[in-house]
Order: sequence, then structure tokens, then C-alpha cells
Amino acid sequence: MRVLVLGGGGREQALAWACRSHGHTVTVRDELGEASPADTDLVIPGPEAALVAGVADECARRGLACFGPTAELAEIEASKSFARDMAQSLGIPGPAFARFDEADEAIAWWSDLGHEVVVKLDGLAGGKGVTVPNGVANTKKAIHAAAEIGPFLLEERLHGPECSLLALCDGTNAVALPLAQDHKRLGEGDTGPNTGGMGAYAPAPVSHAADDLLSTFVQPVIDHLAAAGTPYVGVLYAGLMLTADGPRLIEYNVRFGDPETQAVLPLLETDIAELALACTRGTILDVPLVIRSRAAVTVVAAAPGYPSAPVVGATISDDAEGHVTDHGATRSIRFDAGVDADGKVAGGRVLAVTGLGPTLIEAREAAYERVARIQFDGMQVRRDIGWRALGARLASYAAAGVDIDEGSRAVAEMKASVEATHDNGVLKGVGSFGGVFSAKAITELDDPVLVASTDGVGTKVELAARLGMVRGVGMDIVNHCIDDVLVQSARPLFFLDYIAASVLDADLVAEVVSGMAEACRAAGCALLGGETAEMPGVYQPGSFDIAGTLVGVAERSEILPRSDVAAGDVLIGIASSGPHTNGYTMLRNIFDWIPMEAVPDGFDRPLGEALLEPHRSYLDVLAPALASGTVKALAHITGGGLPENLPRVLPPDVDAVIDLGSWPVSPLFQLVRELTPLMSTDELYRTLNMGIGMVVVCAEGDSDAVAASIGEPTWVIGRLVDGDHTVHLR
Repeated sequence: MRVLVLGGGGREQALAWACRSHGHTVTVRDELGEASPADTDLVIPGPEAALVAGVADECARRGLACFGPTAELAEIEASKSFARDMAQSLGIPGPAFARFDEADEAIAWWSDLGHEVVVKLDGLAGGKGVTVPNGVANTKKAIHAAAEIGPFLLEERLHGPECSLLALCDGTNAVALPLAQDHKRLGEGDTGPNTGGMGAYAPAPVSHAADDLLSTFVQPVIDHLAAAGTPYVGVLYAGLMLTADGPRLIEYNVRFGDPETQAVLPLLETDIAELALACTRGTILDVPLVIRSRAAVTVVAAAPGYPSAPVVGATISDDAEGHVTDHGATRSIRFDAGVDADGKVAGGRVLAVTGLGPTLIEAREAAYERVARIQFDGMQVRRDIGWRALGARLASYAAAGVDIDEGSRAVAEMKASVEATHDNGVLKGVGSFGGVFSAKAITELDDPVLVASTDGVGTKVELAARLGMVRGVGMDIVNHCIDDVLVQSARPLFFLDYIAASVLDADLVAEVVSGMAEACRAAGCALLGGETAEMPGVYQPGSFDIAGTLVGVAERSEILPRSDVAAGDVLIGIASSGPHTNGYTMLRNIFDWIPMEAVPDGFDRPLGEALLEPHRSYLDVLAPALASGTVKALAHITGGGLPENLPRVLPPDVDAVIDLGSWPVSPLFQLVRELTPLMSTDELYRTLNMGIGMVVVCAEGDSDAVAASIGEPTWVIGRLVDGDHTVHLR
């Protein structure tokens, strides 16, 4: 075919590349020009502005096949309020919204709504007319700014991963291309101003089938317009957000997305020109859509100052030969958007590189390897394209490499061997939070009992070593052990540490031990020193591991849990300071593709700092409550979370019922929940503490006094009921 692609950006370059790869003759230009059926078989408009201006109508007048909707139907993108009204009338799920011309009326509506909002200009804005403000002051500022430009919408702000559904429509039917995920925000971790798109990948690993989304968000529109006598031909792009309550519509576009097109088209085995022509003839279902078993990642390089004020003129260097590089299993393709004839920056989004590979990992590596060979002054590139994909594929902690069930089985199998060494002095052994041994020689107490705990920090140390922030893991190991003996009412006496590495670094060891000493001083505990070991060949270069043993003492009569723990007791939750020392194999997996210095939306500090926040000690926090004698039991929420740790302090005929939502969840845990849609609630809550680091069990009548004695916010998170030693999350 002779194909005319209208437009000059990266999307249009990708369309031209896809058509040429199937042998078509392609012309790319900004205007229709003198095109006629004698020299053009198919017109594919790229930009929405051309469709709004009526290019499809002009093609119809000339007798040209045009893969795009009429100017009347392009209103679906040209007016967000038109699209919202239509979607609402068709029962398509979306956010609460309203259209405004004045700021005061909009602010009043927002106040009544009682939720965060997104501010959207009603007309075309080149993908940059959306503001996602945080806080009262920023929201009012965004509303006033929009009101100065023209009509605008306020929409209830939704939360969840986004995905892009590109549907090819022939007026009656539609077929879905592979789902993609765009990265609209300028900054890593999806922060900063909205842009036209800083990258994309496909297929996006979402928990909804493309055909199901098509039937909910696209086919009703196609049916409605067909019934109205205005059949829709072209691409209908549905931007979706996958919320906890199901998929919701963010926006409709009437053209291929940019940069989604650069990621999606290389995955098509079927000729896109043949598909587009079939749509113009109403026969899309006659062309089998074949998708390659590949993955694609597109990374955009933007000019300095983009999106508000791009600076042009910089010279671009690229030491790769040609626009397509092929390395067997992987390939990379460069699509130019804002590059002039002299190879200089001429626009905001300068170019995009798409990497292709058998897996998303290999595709991403191919894209970033090629991007690393491109340079121009002030080049802006997000280093985290695809970062949400890692968590989206995890359905369990075991999928990240840690099997909680296997760990529990190992404890059960070793229990008999360990208990063979016990005598009458051992009160608590393997499976408890710490070993307990009677030691009457400590004469300050009437009947003193030694309580011991040995533990490690786990794979959190890898992240700490990588970021050079190791002091906190020294605090982690001490505080973890303090809390493990505290649940049996013991105060710490002394701590012994163990540090191992491939090659010991004196500065690193000193920094880790400084953290241990700080935690010990705060607890009134002696740090007696311990063991260091160099183990080349066992540990990777630069990595290390730490473990430790803490010994505490308690009065035998005050040992917890008490024997009167029973149905009717309440559970009081005390906040964790973060993930503490558990779940890091999964957390490192989830966040592997986002820089640790990124500050995701809602965070008040870099992601790496949030992940490395030290495990807190509850020793001083709980001292008044323990002294009151009203505490029946304590559960330290470590590996296994609430479902695995609460049963350790419950009688065999008692269940715990946990009311999810009864305590605030921090931005970090909210983000983890958002990134792992396949993970069940039970699996998530037994992998991470989800904001509760310690649980107090007390009689219902004592709960107010216990909460008041703790001296920081607490929450009644549930209660005990008759049962069979199980935790129920509801």
C-alpha cells in the first residue's frame, strides 16, 4: 500500500516504521496536502489536533480511506466533559467529576467532595493539561491556574496502577492491542509534573484481560455511536486506573498514544496498515490479530526544561549505527520526535528508544543500553521505566524467593531435636520469640528468668550495603531482639553480635557497631561485642551479614503471655516504623527498577531512606503498661506478619479477628499494596507488618487505660473470639 502518516512525532515515526516493515511505501508529513486516491491508499492521522480539525472529514470528501474518526467524534478527546458525560450515561465506571469555569465554584465542590482531586483542562493540551496537586494550598493554586486558562474539570483522585488500552475500531466492532503502561509524570517514582509521557512498556502485567476491559470501556461507546448513526472508525484509547474497587476510566483519546505506540506496535506480527484499512471497511474481525511473544520497553529522552519550557538547540550524539540495532535475542529502535535535520534538539520530547526482548527484563536492558549511548546537554531520562511491573507479577512472598511455609516447616522439624537438650529450667524454647531459662542467680528479682533471642536482619543488609547506609541495620538487630524478649516481659541485659563478609571493611563494621551501641545505650543494655568473620567465596564482594544474641531477665511471675488470655480480650496495635526487618526480599524485588533516591508521590523522603528506617524498640513505650499489670500478652509482628505472630500468644481455642482499616497505613505500605495487585490480602499481611509492629492483648475493660499509658497513638485493631487458634483478617 501507499500509506500517508500525518504528523511528525515519535508516534508517527513508529507507525511509519511498522508499515514499512511490511513492505508498504510510507510518506510522513504534517498535512494532507494534495493526497488523492491516485497516489494514496490509506491515511493514518497521528495527532489529535488533525482529527479535531476535520482531516477524516476531508479524506471522506476526497474518497481517501482514513483510519481516524470525524471531527464530531474527535470531541471525545477535544472535550473531557463531553467524554465524561457520555461515559457516565453509558454506565462506564469512572470518578466523580464536575465541569467549571470559575475557581470559587470549583473549590466549593471540592470541599463538599471531601477527597483529593485531579485538575484537568477541558480542551486539548498536548497531554500536559492535567495537574495532580497535593494538599490544600497546591489544590487551590492548581484550580485558580486552570480557571485562568479556560473551562476545566475536577475529578475525584483515584489510586492504583494505570494501563493504556488501544482499541482498533471499525464502526461496529473493536479489537484490543496489547495493554501498555505509560509513565506520565516527569520524575522517577511517578512524581513531578505531568508530561506527554516519559516512557511505556507492553504487555503490562495487569490482572484484567484486555478483552474484558474492551467490553467494559470501549464496546459500549462503539455501540452507542453506531446506534446514533455516527460510527466510530479509528483508534479509541482508554486510559484506565486499576483501583482497589476495579478498573476506572481516566480518559479517552481518539488516536494512538505516545509513547505507548512505540512500545505496542513492535509487538504486532499482523500488519498495522492491513488492520487500519480493514477498520475503514468495517471488516476488522476478518483480519487475525497476531501478537509476538515478546516484551517492549520505551524510554523517552526529553529536553532540559521540559515540560514547562523546553530548551532546544543542543547537539545530539548517538554512537550506535543506524536507528535499529539487533543483537539476536534483543533489539532496540530509536524513534525521533524532536530532532531537526542537523541532529539537534528541536522539541520537548526529543526521541524515544524502544527495547525488545523475550522478557520484560531483557527488553528493558536493551532500551537502557541504547539510551546510555545517546547524549545531549540537559537530557532528561527517567531511570525507572517499568518499575511497577515487578510487583504486579508477584502473587506471594514465595514468588520473590522466600517461602514462609517452608520456614515454619523447618522450625517444626528441628523442634524435637532441640527439645531433646532441654531440662526443667527451660520455660520457652524453639518457636517462641526467644528462649527462656530460669536463672535464680540474678538475685535482684524474687525468681529471675533469663530470656534469650537470636536473630538476623536478613536481606535488608543488601540494600543498606548498596546505599551505604549501614548504621541503621546495627540498630535493627538490637531492637529486633529487644522486642523479642520484651514480649515475655524481659528487660535486656547484654547483646552479642556477629558480622560476616567476603572481606571485612573496618569502616563498615565500625558504622554497623555504632548503630548497635546506640540502640543498646537507649535500652540500658550492655554491648559485649561478638564475632567478625571474613568468608571470601561465601559472600558476594561488598555484601555482608549480621546477626546477634540478646539476653534479658524477667520475673517469673510476670512472664507473658498470661494464662488468662481469652475470648473477649481486645487487641491494641502500636505503629511500626516501617517494614522493620522483614519482607525485604520482596521489597527489593518490587523496587528493583526505581532509583532509591526517588521520592514517590505521598512520600516525605527518598524511597531508600523509607525502606531503611530502623526497626523501633518498644521497651520504653510499653514500660508503663507492663508496670500496670494490665497487659495479658504481647506479640511482636515480625516475619509472618499478624497472621503468623498473633497465634504464638493465643490459647489453642481462641481466634483473633483483625479489622483491616482500623489503623492508618503509611505511604510506603500503600504503594506496596498498589504495586502487588495479584497478592492476596492474607499473603500481603503475613509478608509485611503493614504498619503494626507490636500488639497488646488486654481485657476490654482495661483497653482505655492501656492505650493512655502508652503515650503515642494506638488503635484497637481487633479482638479475640472462640475458635481454633486462627487469625482472621476482615
